[in-house]
Amino acid sequence: MPLVKIFARVGMKKNIPLVSLQSKLCSIWSTKPETTKLILSRVEDWTSDSYDEDCFIDIRAYGKSERTREFVLDGMTHVQQAFADHDLVANVRLETYEGERYFHVPPKK
Repeated sequence: MPLVKIFARVGMKKNIPLVSLQSKLCSIWSTKPETTKLILSRVEDWTSDSYDEDCFIDIRAYGKSERTREFVLDGMTHVQQAFADHDLVANVRLETYEGERYFHVPPKK
C-alpha cells in the first residue's frame, strides 16, 4: 500500500496520529513504512452525502494477484477500525493499479 491520502476538514479538532496509523496500516497490508506513505490534506469542505465521516481515506495500491476483492475489502474494514481506534470515522476508498504502469522517481540521497 504505497500511498494513503487522508483528507480531513480544516476545522476538525480531532488528532490524526500519522505515525501510529502508518504502523497499523503496515501491519494490515504486510508492507514496510518505507513503501507506505501517509499524506494528510486539510480541506475547507466537501460535499455532504449519507456518511458522517471525519476523514476520507483514498488508497492507491499495487494490484497483486493475492490481493483478491475479498482480501482487499477485509483489509479496508481493518483500515476503518484503525482509524476508529483513534476515535475517527473513516470513509475508505481503495484503487489498485498495474505495476507496469507505475513510475516513481524518489529524491536522491
